[in-house]
Amino acid sequence: MSNDTHHNGKIVDIFHERIFPGTIEVRDGRIHSIVEDISVTETSFLCPGFIDAHVHIESSMLTPPEFARIAVRHGTTATVSDPHEIANVLGIEGVRLMQRLAAQTPLKIHFGIPSCVPATGFETGGATMGPDAIEELCHDSSLLYLSEMMNFPGVIHRDPEVMEKIAIAQRHGKRIDGHAPGLRGKDLRAYVEAGIETDHECFHIDEAREKIALGQKILIREGSAARNFNELWPLLGEHPLSCMFCSDDKHPDDLMAGHIDRLCARAVALGAPLFAVLRAACLNPALHYGLRCGLLRPGDAADFIRLRDLEGFAVQETWIDGVCVARYASSLLPKIRTRRANQFFAQERSPRDFQVPAGIGRIRVIEALDGQIITSSGEAEPLLKNALAVADPSRDILKIAVINRYRHAPPSIAFVRGIGLKTGAIASSVAHDCHNIVAVGTSDEALTRAVNMIIRKAGGIAVAGRNASGRILPLPVAGLMSDGYAEEVAEGYADLTREARELGSSLQAPFMTLSFLALLVIPALKLSDKGLFDGVKFEFTPVFIGLP
Repeated sequence: MSNDTHHNGKIVDIFHERIFPGTIEVRDGRIHSIVEDISVTETSFLCPGFIDAHVHIESSMLTPPEFARIAVRHGTTATVSDPHEIANVLGIEGVRLMQRLAAQTPLKIHFGIPSCVPATGFETGGATMGPDAIEELCHDSSLLYLSEMMNFPGVIHRDPEVMEKIAIAQRHGKRIDGHAPGLRGKDLRAYVEAGIETDHECFHIDEAREKIALGQKILIREGSAARNFNELWPLLGEHPLSCMFCSDDKHPDDLMAGHIDRLCARAVALGAPLFAVLRAACLNPALHYGLRCGLLRPGDAADFIRLRDLEGFAVQETWIDGVCVARYASSLLPKIRTRRANQFFAQERSPRDFQVPAGIGRIRVIEALDGQIITSSGEAEPLLKNALAVADPSRDILKIAVINRYRHAPPSIAFVRGIGLKTGAIASSVAHDCHNIVAVGTSDEALTRAVNMIIRKAGGIAVAGRNASGRILPLPVAGLMSDGYAEEVAEGYADLTREARELGSSLQAPFMTLSFLALLVIPALKLSDKGLFDGVKFEFTPVFIGLP
């Protein structure tokens, strides 16, 4: 039985920046011919599929098949996916697990090789991937690149192990992804000269322009916590060959609402040139990474989408390898449940574990910023009760705790402003990058309830509300992903977000912001399971500042 198909419409040729009426003939999953035909009256547009140029699928809390089932509804046909999150929990086996799961879906998920597991030596993770692990994975031709090199101090100062990892990847012909928030000047030049080719961490447009001038490609990021699109979109018109779109970390309810399609619509509405937008969304990632996806040319895999228009970018159909995988906002891919794999050995806690003895002087305070994964570093007078420093919700100074999930150890505790809870606590086993348990609460009792919910389920996100109430979304796959269906996960996540807001948080994505408060490689002040960390000086710092 033949699977040959013919598709009429306005064909979008991004390479030559033209749109013409015609017919695409597909044979055996590949484009056999594209024929211009002025008699074609179909008004929809046939375009290459959208590509997310940098995404951690684990951060959607969905397994690859369930992520794919939703992404294709939005016209996504391929991703550049860094399995860094699960690698920090399960090491090489985590990478292999993601590959096995991705093989269950037609979405073209292109994995990289995690470069920084753990991201730093200042935290406890579930695995270590040194040069030998990088060498082993580089022999896998399906792993196209070395994922974000977030240890930028190690690159700048030419740390031998960091440089060996880069050299191994280069010997195998792998691209090298970057991660250097705020890096400028001579340090940036040293970073780029080491072979780092991309960056998705720019939060100022002048920073991005400097990186482009040095030869880097800029990934314009709009995720659930880090939202840089409004700052960076003018780059599309200035440097159309150097831009891509990415989400980086996208929670399930956001993925249900939209993906790269929404960035296209926003960019065009703001006045960005149409073909520059389409290059960033469809073409540049494929060409940079050498992705195994079609770009609407004869001989290519039949990966394309049908759009109602080129303004709202409403996706009518998504085709991958000549098979329709989504039609009119409905996914045609099957729902798939996933077997559990995990590493979780934390033991339940008591309120005494979260007590902070009073020290001398003021306290350092992590200042969370809505829509950003960077933080500021502040100070405050501590609220003291019974010789203990306690949370003070009236000033939005709450306790933050990070608990080692890989072995039993005392929690690390500090203070944070910007989460906004007036009562209760929130907690998560998604805590970049080592994925220990991170929690923020208004009291030691609330912290205990939220953390213990996570421990009992061996992973999840949780809200400890007023009195004894509480709710958890279990994440039994590495403590990062649900083993259920996307719709259930999105609904559960939305419910927890609503409850966190009912407790006082005004953050767009309180759990996503929470998950980055332990990410030490992003300035300025963060907390690991080993202590409070100054991301600018790249060293531990005490909670109490002391007297001058």
